[in-house]
Amino acid sequence: MSNAENLAREDICRVGKSLFERGYVHATAGNISVRLDDGFLITPTDACLGFLDPVRLAKLDLSGQQVSGDKASKTIALHRSIYAAASAFDATARCIIHTHSTHCVALTLQHSYKAEAELLPPITPYFVMKVGHVPLVAYHRPGDPAAAALVSQVISRYGQRGTPIRALMLDRLGPNVWHSSPAAAMATLEELEETAKLMLTCTQPPDALSETQIDDLRKTFNAIW
Repeated sequence: MSNAENLAREDICRVGKSLFERGYVHATAGNISVRLDDGFLITPTDACLGFLDPVRLAKLDLSGQQVSGDKASKTIALHRSIYAAASAFDATARCIIHTHSTHCVALTLQHSYKAEAELLPPITPYFVMKVGHVPLVAYHRPGDPAAAALVSQVISRYGQRGTPIRALMLDRLGPNVWHSSPAAAMATLEELEETAKLMLTCTQPPDALSETQIDDLRKTFNAIW
């Protein structure tokens, strides 16, 4: 086992524990994967992210066949689709985190969001800089292969228009976020969930940042929006 794989295993467990202890995941909900040079690591099916064992993480080869560890989460098909689609626009995409984060899911349960193309408008500068566009993907049952195909199309569509994404929201289920490492993906998830919390806390829908303000973030911080 390479040093890179060992580090990835430790990082997955550390991030899973942190997310669980702070309430971003509960019970056996959520999963984390890492793309390796020779395959993928993913948390086992029905595993609690707060009590992961590095040795028992599922490892799959590049074709998606499991080679070691406990049985892989059923979401590996979705994760592989995300890696394949996202890598065309961001070669550094190495980790995906999926949670059932309360405030993100709550937004999708509001009737006013059913017709929205995205989960959130650009209401804070850090949401624009650290998260970016978050497309809302229509409901599919957990593990439905149709969801993986749709997600791949959404990622490609945003990338082709020059606004590559690093997060999307599955209606009634939760967000998937991806980045260069488990720590970076966790930070993106945290910012997304915090923005959703702010949106729900406001008694009136807040105004979005203006195009001039967003353009200033692009120029100053290289924000992609």
